[in-house]
Amino acid sequence: MDSAIDLSTLSIKNILRDHDIRLKKSLGQNFLSDDHILKKIVQAAGLTKDLTVLEIGPGIGSLTRHIAVQAKEVFAVELDAQLFPALQEVLAPFDNVHLIHDDILKVDLPSVIEDKPYMIIANIPYYITSAVIRRCLETSSKPQKMILTIQKEVARRICQKPGDLSLLALSVQVYGSPQILFDISAGAFFPSPNVDSTVLRVDLYDEPLIPLTEIETFFKWTKAGFQQKRKKLRNSLASGLHMSTQEVEAIFNAANLDPHRRAETLSIEEWYRLMQVRKNKKAVE
Repeated sequence: MDSAIDLSTLSIKNILRDHDIRLKKSLGQNFLSDDHILKKIVQAAGLTKDLTVLEIGPGIGSLTRHIAVQAKEVFAVELDAQLFPALQEVLAPFDNVHLIHDDILKVDLPSVIEDKPYMIIANIPYYITSAVIRRCLETSSKPQKMILTIQKEVARRICQKPGDLSLLALSVQVYGSPQILFDISAGAFFPSPNVDSTVLRVDLYDEPLIPLTEIETFFKWTKAGFQQKRKKLRNSLASGLHMSTQEVEAIFNAANLDPHRRAETLSIEEWYRLMQVRKNKKAVE
């Protein structure tokens, strides 16, 4: 790759016009066009020449170019086939970029990454944020960290602490530690979305906070707990897990937890404590 590659600002409007690309609202296509922000994202990622990057949704390659200069190689997964001629043109100077036409929710990540140490950088459409994050966290070939540009409100939900936790926050925090890096105004994108965005960093643990053998049970319990958020957790779990309220109360008491609490107040450790009590009770029945 030529070290003197030109990284001057791309004219997104011209590229879209020249390739007769019509953006699809159904895919949430908003391309980051502010070069200062693009460089800031790459700097925040802490890329090195021995690290591979999986980029989700490269669009027309605005961010991909900056990543390619700093990383060992880039695997860019793009769903929209109409963007490929523009991507190939923009990324032609980079011999370390591999374009993949596929759906990130369906692509076989282990076969793409091939056990290489890697990180994920993504500008995720708002409508599939939760699904993409869960997909990336639950793959057998987990990244070391993720740098995600997502809706500002969603980023803050992910970083909440017990007292105001959401199911999404638990889904992320069981696998890694999330941290808000900086916000991006809607005007930094073309076309501008209706909301501001945030760049979120998630550093993944070597192992999830819940043993892998019990992750499925953990999400079964948490989904049941959040299914009826306005109800006390005792009632939500009884309904969602098909237990009597008396049985749920007994589990809470044995775990030294108040059965009148609500789902958003429980920490990951407290959810796991409830699961263990239930598991031990069933073992002696």
